[in-house]
This record gives sequence, structure tokens and C-alpha cells, in this order.
Amino acid sequence: MRRIYFLAPDIKTTHKIVNELHQEGFEDNHIHILAKRDTPLEDLPEASMLQKTDFIPALERGVVLGGSAGLLAGVAALAYSGFVIAGGPILGVIMAGATIGSLMGGLAGMNSGNSKLKQFEKAIEKGELLVLVDIPMGRIVEITEKISKHHPTAEYEGIEPILPLKY
Repeated sequence: MRRIYFLAPDIKTTHKIVNELHQEGFEDNHIHILAKRDTPLEDLPEASMLQKTDFIPALERGVVLGGSAGLLAGVAALAYSGFVIAGGPILGVIMAGATIGSLMGGLAGMNSGNSKLKQFEKAIEKGELLVLVDIPMGRIVEITEKISKHHPTAEYEGIEPILPLKY
């Protein structure tokens, strides 16, 4: 799956794009609309906290950093303990570090906006709407061409890989 971006100039165009995506078989959980605060989206699928923030990337960094810190703490504890302990305690410390790191990273990520969406902030503040569509790789060209052809005022803004998680 990939995520494609379109900037739509207004709510009317956004409705048309979303209706066309529905006709193509895309469900609301694959379509995310990001708009200026207090913009009434009516029945459009609003972007969730996971799309608006850096929660997932921060969570991933937290797992890696926390797991690494847990490993170092486990090895240091072994070095100072003076005797050999089976791998269970070390694994426990690594898991605890990864868990704490992922929680702290996720919380930090929730407090910062999505760094990939920063480039669209000015357009969104002017009243444009950002349409994010999670799409199978085999349909990217077809869907982007169809939207660009039927909605010439909507600007194709690019593509990015997404996680295979359902969120």
C-alpha cells in the first residue's frame, strides 16, 4: 500500500473526489481528509490522530531506542553482578526498555504534527483540503490519472509508502 496526496481547492471538489474514490471501491478507512481547523467536513472521512501526528514513526524510534537501552542496561547489570545469569532476565530488561521507549516515543509523537504534512500547512491554512488516499501499488497510476483528469483544479502532490497496519 502507498499513500497518495491531492490538494483540493474547496469542499465541493473534495466531495467529488471522495465520491469518485467510493465508486472505485475505496472505503472511508482508506481516505483521509485534512482541512483547516473549524472547517465543517460534513460526511467526509476526517484524518485521524495517526495521520495528523508523528505517532507511528515516534513509536518505532522508541522501540529501537528503548530496546537498545534495555540491552545495554542488561549487559551492564551482568557485568556488575559478578555471576552469570540465564538470558531470561536480560530479555526481560530489553522488553521493558522497548515497551517504555515505545510508550514515551508514541506520546512524544502525538504532541508533534506529522512532519510529512508540514509542506501543506500554508495551503491548508488558505482553505485548501488535503486528500490522502491509501491505495494498492497496482492502482496508483490509474487513480491519480483519473482524479487529475476529472478534477483539474486538484493538484497531485506525491506519494509515500505507508505501513501495512490498519489504522
